[in-house]
Amino acid sequence: MLTLHRLCIHTMTTKPWPLREAIDGYVRAGVPGITVWRQHLEGVGLDEAAKMLRDSELRVVSLCRGGFFPGVTIAKRQFAIDDNKRAIDEARAIGAPLVVLVCGAVPHMPLAEARNQILHGISSIVDHAAQAQVKLAIEPLHPMYADTRSAVNTMEQANNMLAALQSPWVGITVDVYHVWWDPYLQNEIQRAGKSIFSFHVCDWRDPTRDLLNDRGLMGEGCINVPQIRKWIEDAGFDGPIEVEIFSDEHWAGDQAEYLEKIKVAYLKHS
Repeated sequence: MLTLHRLCIHTMTTKPWPLREAIDGYVRAGVPGITVWRQHLEGVGLDEAAKMLRDSELRVVSLCRGGFFPGVTIAKRQFAIDDNKRAIDEARAIGAPLVVLVCGAVPHMPLAEARNQILHGISSIVDHAAQAQVKLAIEPLHPMYADTRSAVNTMEQANNMLAALQSPWVGITVDVYHVWWDPYLQNEIQRAGKSIFSFHVCDWRDPTRDLLNDRGLMGEGCINVPQIRKWIEDAGFDGPIEVEIFSDEHWAGDQAEYLEKIKVAYLKHS
């Protein structure tokens, strides 16, 4: 039976709240963990953000997001590598042990080439991550995002990248929204094993009104979240369960009330 001690919420889940309000709101609601999105650091400053997080005693689970490695020019690819190194430095500054990588894609670039560029990009930042003691997690994204957001679309592709990289600093983020449909999911989760660094939950609404910003609370859609959680726990994962919901509907409402709904859905349907 789940309790709240593993619950983590992404600042993008409560997008209307700036970082200070998110921290205060999570603490009031008894939420123990937070994943910080980089845009919520803007206008705050790393030092102030780090202080707020330390003072709150929230567990900082990860920083979102790095990635977006493919580019049509060398300059664009180098910019991505440099930006990912900055993300690693930001994670270290706020006490986040992990940077989640949304790996990127370029329209009209062959997916095989994009994946090669992703591999090169990750390999270019691994030493920096190791020096900072910050891990990197490849997050496979649903194939509907293969045009612009990520050429890594299955757990198998992510596992193959781990096999090529051979680094203890690189693992996988399993987000149910992106992988629930995969007929080989259970086998690939077993294959990943201890390389699963983080776990994101929400639900796929039926019907989905917007492919980006209409995710549901757990139990509102067709994803069997408890089944996927069991698979990753059987594979050895025992870390935070992170609620990451992009939802125009929920963002338009009262965020404190929304947090209470998240807690209920988390306990009943995760």
